[in-house]
Amino acid sequence: MKKVTGVGGIFFKCEDPKKMNDWYTKNLGLVTNDYGSLFEFRNTHKPEEINYLQWSTMKNDSKYFEPSDAKFMINYRVADLVALEKELRKDGVTICDKIEEFEYGKFLHILDPEGNKIELWEPVDSVFTPEKPGETTC
Repeated sequence: MKKVTGVGGIFFKCEDPKKMNDWYTKNLGLVTNDYGSLFEFRNTHKPEEINYLQWSTMKNDSKYFEPSDAKFMINYRVADLVALEKELRKDGVTICDKIEEFEYGKFLHILDPEGNKIELWEPVDSVFTPEKPGETTC
């Protein structure tokens, strides 16, 4: 079973997310919104398929990374989250919550051996893809 299929997001804490987003826009050219920046790429094995990676800044006091005290969290794309959860439980991996499902995919959070929180995402990329060229959905 293929477990991780790629990186789905990079999240990090900072004092002022808006200021940080503005800095990345000005200095590195990221197109940002309230959620950060959405990167588009093609699936290597299905080049006709558009995939996405979310880059986001969060306030230092965000509880989203708990129980980890790290200033970052990585989101990994997975193909079959339900099957992967069963395998992780069997292997004794610390699972923080239950699978949540949204229009843009399923999510589950786990901890690595050093207590870093990891977000697993079975994506539905099509909700981010514009219907017409030049149109944006986010």
